[in-house]
Amino acid sequence: MERFGGDRKSKWPKLVGLTAEEAEAKIKEEMLGAVVHVIPPNHIITAIFRTDRVRISVDAAGKVFETPSIG
Repeated sequence: MERFGGDRKSKWPKLVGLTAEEAEAKIKEEMLGAVVHVIPPNHIITAIFRTDRVRISVDAAGKVFETPSIG
């Protein structure tokens, strides 16, 4: 488990394969105040890093396909 700034988790590898809704709920449970962005296929994102944001990349079926992480 990777941590960001002390005890705060920075990545959620066990969420790969879950639905976006399941992953978002788990992240918000573990990281209070998280701003969760669900990124659909072929969507362009900014390179701006934010410590309060977690991006969840999903495939066409709405399943998480890569490890969600802070950024």
